[in-house]
Amino acid sequence: MPQTETTDNRQVSLITLSLLSVVIGVVTGFGAILLRYLIAFLHNLFFFGTFSIDYDANVPTEASPFGPFIILSPVIGGVIVLFLVRRFAPEAKGHGVPEVMDAIYYKNGKIRPAVVIVKSLASALSIGSGASVGREGPIIQIGSGIGSVLGQFYNLRRWQVITLVAAGAGAGIAATFNTPLGAVLFAVELMLPEFSARTLMPVVLATGTATYMGRLAFGMAPAFLVASHERPDIFVPLSVDMLPLYVLTGMMMGVAAALFVKVLYGTEDFFDGLKLNPYVKTIIGMSGLGVLMYVLMLTTGMYHTAGVGYATIERVLTSQITSPLFLLLLFALKLLSTSVSLGAGASGGVFSPSLFLGATLGGAFGAMLDMMFPSLGFSMVTFALIGMASIVGASTGATLTSIMMIFEMTGDYTITVAAIIAVVVGVGVRRGLMVDNIYTMKLTRRGHRIPSDIRSYLFPIRLASEVMEPVIGTIEQSELTPYPEIVHVPVGKRSFAVVTEGRHIVGVVPVDPDNPNRTHGAVISPVGMVREQSFLQNAMNRMADRGHNALLVIKEDERPRAENVIGVITRVAIGAAVVQDYRS
Repeated sequence: MPQTETTDNRQVSLITLSLLSVVIGVVTGFGAILLRYLIAFLHNLFFFGTFSIDYDANVPTEASPFGPFIILSPVIGGVIVLFLVRRFAPEAKGHGVPEVMDAIYYKNGKIRPAVVIVKSLASALSIGSGASVGREGPIIQIGSGIGSVLGQFYNLRRWQVITLVAAGAGAGIAATFNTPLGAVLFAVELMLPEFSARTLMPVVLATGTATYMGRLAFGMAPAFLVASHERPDIFVPLSVDMLPLYVLTGMMMGVAAALFVKVLYGTEDFFDGLKLNPYVKTIIGMSGLGVLMYVLMLTTGMYHTAGVGYATIERVLTSQITSPLFLLLLFALKLLSTSVSLGAGASGGVFSPSLFLGATLGGAFGAMLDMMFPSLGFSMVTFALIGMASIVGASTGATLTSIMMIFEMTGDYTITVAAIIAVVVGVGVRRGLMVDNIYTMKLTRRGHRIPSDIRSYLFPIRLASEVMEPVIGTIEQSELTPYPEIVHVPVGKRSFAVVTEGRHIVGVVPVDPDNPNRTHGAVISPVGMVREQSFLQNAMNRMADRGHNALLVIKEDERPRAENVIGVITRVAIGAAVVQDYRS
């Protein structure tokens, strides 16, 4: 069950929270830089036996001088990762984002500091040694951990800690992909339980700062180069309507996204069900990955399935890989290798593999259309970009994020309309096949449900005078009967009396509307005061901050005395207002 926070946590101002977010952006941006350099160092160490940080993930890795012994690279890395995760931070296993969401919704935003360090090392080892995972999941968990640690250090209120966690997640995405707008949308769509100015401002500041840090280290260039291609207008020559093709692409990507989720968790279940030592299971899985990437190098000249896969994605987007059958083969092999990597214990993300799957499947579809209808000018690159956005959006559930991030990662705005159509269709198809996305599925299987929709409610702006129940008199505490008559009266039809002890207000008690001296229940206390024109949200904040069980309502121009109380707001009345709003 979600934990409740204590009332002694302090709440800082929005300015202070924003300044903390800037600090998170700086630290997370620096962390993203260090993670990329650590991955580069370990990649060169595992593949070439050299101590160097000279590595560009978008450039194909040359054949290792170790020959067939490179098969052992993911095995060695996997065994070290398993030791680190089992020994120091089990939360660092897998793709990271579900653990952040779990912390937000079920742990008051609390993430252990050890997770930040272990996740960095484990993910760098996994990616650097050749496991088929991405780096976005790790940096999201690292950035979120930094935000959580900072919030806990200052003993902030739960919503502020969660805001800093979401800010750290957005900062991680922004720094690693150079996508500030997509990072903000990622935090809003997947991380923030509340979307308001007080939560959005810290997220924007953190992502902007992290983007600046990333650009200082890696420059302004987008993540991928894209070959020139025809603008995907809704209509092309010969009156061939392109809209159905975009819808068909979205449907295909939605099915592929659902397949990705099914295969990933099915593979994890397979490895979990093996009655073997965990290290033996890791060795088996990683050995298969090693063999696969070595065979691909021998037959194609590239380790296509190893690491983040950006080199293959860029070759697709620059039209250097155009065979539909080979692209479909790469799609299947990446799907399998990513599932085996995470099932066998690797630590890394699924965002980059989703990009790979979308580029290869979309590219294959576009290449087949071009082969079938060469005179119509279909572009493989166009459908690869649409596929990338669609599978990312459908698999993660981050619809707006995927559209914006593909634009920012490629600098290509021409496919935006086509991507919007395909992504929405893809998300709809995936949700028709399964409710959970690739992140929430992991939590649902553990019994932790995550809201799938963000909805604004009207009850917070209702006035206290609209929610209150009437107070019809006062009664001295000494006049209360020891065992009051318990009468159940529906909310909205109850009446109360203020319980006093001299001039001091003790609480309120439900009474018979025709006889205020006849009580119908126990005294409700402690109580606070609120003006009749106050918003219910402010009343709820007051109750939460001070631990009140009820609030006495007084008129705007009256002094806070027992005889001036005109109504009472109880927790039961607030619950009724929430239910009424939800049903409306």
